[in-house]
Amino acid sequence: MYKLIKQDGKAKRGELHTVHGVIQTPVFMNVGTAAAIKGAVATTDLQEIGTQVELSNTYHLHVRPGDDVVRKMGGLHKFMVWDKPILTDSGGFQVFSLAGLRKIKEEGVYFSSHIDGRKIFMGPEESMQIQSNLASTIAMAFDECPSSVASREYVQNSVDRTTRWLARCKEEMARLNSLEDTINKDQLLFAINQGAIYEDIRIEHAKTIAQMDLDGYAIGGLAVGETHEEMYRILDAVVPHLPLEKPTYLMGVGTPANILEAVDRGVDFFDCVYPSRNGRHGHVYTNQGKLNLFNAKFELDDKPIEEGCQCPACRHYSRAYIRHLLKAKEMLGMRLCVLHNLYFYNHMMEEIREAIEQGRYAEYKKAKLEGFEQGNIKIR
Repeated sequence: MYKLIKQDGKAKRGELHTVHGVIQTPVFMNVGTAAAIKGAVATTDLQEIGTQVELSNTYHLHVRPGDDVVRKMGGLHKFMVWDKPILTDSGGFQVFSLAGLRKIKEEGVYFSSHIDGRKIFMGPEESMQIQSNLASTIAMAFDECPSSVASREYVQNSVDRTTRWLARCKEEMARLNSLEDTINKDQLLFAINQGAIYEDIRIEHAKTIAQMDLDGYAIGGLAVGETHEEMYRILDAVVPHLPLEKPTYLMGVGTPANILEAVDRGVDFFDCVYPSRNGRHGHVYTNQGKLNLFNAKFELDDKPIEEGCQCPACRHYSRAYIRHLLKAKEMLGMRLCVLHNLYFYNHMMEEIREAIEQGRYAEYKKAKLEGFEQGNIKIR
């Protein structure tokens, strides 16, 4: 159940009550594609850095180790030793990202595994069955994510199919949750709005899926090649047509500035690989911009990544030491940068929630963006 606590402009401060605990929103979900955050980050670390929700990938876990293995191990929570909420995406994004390895039909999608080439079929029912085996807190509906440059005709046909698939997902989820041997009988289902950068298709699809009474609503198919301005334009158009009393999730977004802008437009769930991916390359976020710790100017810098930061890296280590680890290709350097970046994102979400509660979100956002502009975090 989602409870809207406060609105400041369009920014929402809410709570989503789940079988695995309460999620305070706005929230950033830390991405652990194969049931682990890349960069040698354990679930015990996630507890320490303030992670509320971990996100794993249905397609990747189906391929390896196999959702049947995860089910036999008692579900994803038990398997990876994480007692807080987990969201699993549906495999639908792989319809986009593995374009050269798949064929889309009405019944579903035929893939060739990116690992060993074996044939895989995934449709709405299969996606729900895999996610039920994983026993995540929140399952995503199976959809197609069309390219932002696809033709209008292609996008309309794709969106219509995604709507039909959603009805099948909802029916199959209800069936699975009613079974005696289902691990998580309280699994939630989020729908996904699609439509590339065609506002009218997006709006019509939002209206249609809003009537289907799902547990939450995601906006997919953004941050896949369109400009930030186009993304904000689509959010301005679409979010007002999604239920205010349900969580709104912007998939795969984004930079700290993207998140600040999207919160301002009524979005309250986010995920992105940026903090872990950038961290693995020595790029770390601060309130004064993004630093590249490989730069020679940090060779003798005894300061932490950011003064006052309470992450495990900043509490103990200097920029100079972390730079040395990165240059020496020691895994600890990568790990410390990832921990810092995830802490930075999680802590920023805490600040956002507090600012909305206090009715000063516009002021907070302005100050935060101005701080980023001192460095080189991309603002637009």
